Amino acid sequence: MRAAVVTAFSPTDPAAGVEVVDLEPAEPPAGWVRVRVEAASLNHHDVWSAKGVGLRAEQLPMVLGTDATGLLDDGTPVLVHGVISDPDWRGDETLDPRRSLLSERHPGTLAEEVWVPAGNVVARPDELGPQDAACLPTAYLTAYRLLFTAADLRPGQTVLVQGAGGGVATAAVLLARAAGLRVWVTSRDEARGARAVALGAHAAFGSGERLPEQVDAVVETVGAATWAHSLRALRPGGVIAVAGATTGGDADADLNRVFFRGLRVVGSTMGTRTELTRLVQLLVTTGVRPVVDRVVDLDGVPDALRDLADGRGYGKMVVLPGTQPA
Repeated sequence: MRAAVVTAFSPTDPAAGVEVVDLEPAEPPAGWVRVRVEAASLNHHDVWSAKGVGLRAEQLPMVLGTDATGLLDDGTPVLVHGVISDPDWRGDETLDPRRSLLSERHPGTLAEEVWVPAGNVVARPDELGPQDAACLPTAYLTAYRLLFTAADLRPGQTVLVQGAGGGVATAAVLLARAAGLRVWVTSRDEARGARAVALGAHAAFGSGERLPEQVDAVVETVGAATWAHSLRALRPGGVIAVAGATTGGDADADLNRVFFRGLRVVGSTMGTRTELTRLVQLLVTTGVRPVVDRVVDLDGVPDALRDLADGRGYGKMVVLPGTQPA
């Protein structure tokens, strides 16, 4: 099978060590099923993997990718849930200390086929096409969990989404608006903020700009560059739901503000299979669909990864593994 793999780590240029090769599929563990991949998508997890974060040299070559949708051997269309928990774990799989994502211990989804535990597939409804479905299992699932589990938001409340344009941030805007929330965004780029408003955000502000009023919750994936602003933006009793730190994780915690104003900081990683099922149903019910920046074949993965790492593009980058270059 053809697959996009990391063959060597490159901290400065994640695309430099990524190649498209022909691989013999690895022998899957007992109880796993094959998914013939129709569409996959890229995430910052792939960028970090290509830079050598989370992988060891002895694991190379490793097939990249955490997101996919495709067909089981009997033709059933499914989405792949990329969180692999210990077989003996019970409960929220994101809390399993031995959990991993596809492409960390097991080959990922940027390939013509991927093997996953039988419990890690979710039915794909007819209303959801492969390119849209491929965007959901990481960025959109993360956004869903941040909004409705970590922040526990309700219709009519106000949420601030830091860093308009990122995959999780864009997903959060779409899902929050569909759920009846008032949505504000921030961005260093006025055009990105304007695009977020066009997608459904009620207002856009510059990074660090004083807001008209304090908010119920902040969706935080930027990290050090926006952390102080996120804390200042919260009303007493508000919550920061955090699932990333693309600008670095070393920020002033400002504990005096946290305890005096009764603020909550809730960490979140990906989501559960149940939440993925609910996310799919939310899209079917509301008609919301992911924002897709571009669609590429496997040979386009290295260049797309480079653009993702450099912040070029808006929305998800979809990969069609079965498409051959002209």
